Amino acid sequence: MTTAVMTDKNRTKWIVLTLAGITNALVAAAPGMSMSVLFAEIAADLDLSLVQVGVVWGIGSLPAILSALLGGGIIDRFGPKRVLQVTAVLAGLAGGLRGLSNNFAFLVFSVILMGLIGPLITMSGLKLSRLWFPDRQLGASGGILSMGMALGFFLSSTLSATVLSPWLGGWRNVFFFYGGVSILLVLPWFLMPAAPASTAEETKHEIKRPSLVKSFLHIASKPNSWFLGLALFGLGGAIQSFLGYLPLYLRSVGWQAAAADNALAGFHLISMLFTLPLALLSDRTRRRKPIALLMMAITTIGMGAVGFVNGGWVWAAVLFAGAVRDGFMAVFLAMVINADGVEPGYAATATGFAFLFINLGNIIMPAAGNAIAEINPPLAFAFWAACGAAGMLSMLLVKEKPRAKIA
Repeated sequence: MTTAVMTDKNRTKWIVLTLAGITNALVAAAPGMSMSVLFAEIAADLDLSLVQVGVVWGIGSLPAILSALLGGGIIDRFGPKRVLQVTAVLAGLAGGLRGLSNNFAFLVFSVILMGLIGPLITMSGLKLSRLWFPDRQLGASGGILSMGMALGFFLSSTLSATVLSPWLGGWRNVFFFYGGVSILLVLPWFLMPAAPASTAEETKHEIKRPSLVKSFLHIASKPNSWFLGLALFGLGGAIQSFLGYLPLYLRSVGWQAAAADNALAGFHLISMLFTLPLALLSDRTRRRKPIALLMMAITTIGMGAVGFVNGGWVWAAVLFAGAVRDGFMAVFLAMVINADGVEPGYAATATGFAFLFINLGNIIMPAAGNAIAEINPPLAFAFWAACGAAGMLSMLLVKEKPRAKIA
């Protein structure tokens, strides 16, 4: 009887995780990344400058700061499944609203609304991972979630501009399409349990946990939370900026539109392929910090090289930078939700605290880098690489959880 129950629980946790990964792909990743490859079309239609494109690309992270401050505590308090269902519908509506934009101001407004809702999808998935999986499998479970993000990024960058836009009749309808998919994906979540049966008592306890403010202050009191956040500020903001500018840059130096979009797609494809092996390696070695540092170095070097090479070497630099991007996020987030002092009940709050920093980076770095690019395009890549290097310095200060504590 016990064996049968454990088998059912084991099967269910992978079903829940797979659905969370698909939700990451189609609700969180694909609608957002579609803007990167559609920017040429959007900018021509709305007469946007390169700096305005950078503002639009980064502005969604401004409301995401509020999501990071409050969302993690809300998820910890009310449960990830419930929050995910509500926010997936709202994210679909907000994402579709972008298609109604007729000027720069309305586009910014719609992106801000989407940015307010979207991060809760990712945080809910990570909370589900923390509820359903033991510490020793957090790398693998985080890897599945990150693979979902990478899959969404890949499909969106491959299909949005060259397939969906011509097929659906323009960039506006692409946003409507993604919004509809997001809303429909809520339906299978009604069939999923909110938490493992064995943690029913813990789930009841979580509802009675301290207030959102006390939860946030608990996480903010941990030095590791700040070092991890600053590491993500540096590298995460740089990657976001790099991805938003790359297709525009490649077009500006003579690449065909399809080839420029394929470079971005290649970044996400190779990232997806390496995500799970890297996450499993971190579980096996139980030493996530050295692996995370190595991946940060690889991505930083690859990003910086893109502006200073030509021809096939551009492809090499892009693929080198992309090979470990989502693998890094899987390992990094496993460090965040399994750090000393971060009990399962605080997992979403800890994630939100880290996301606070990446959102700050996502606001500052795209517009700053694009402003540099208007003067000297290669220097923008050097600037973002320097931000990634600064993130590595912060990661060096992180104290990794002892291996004996990772059960």
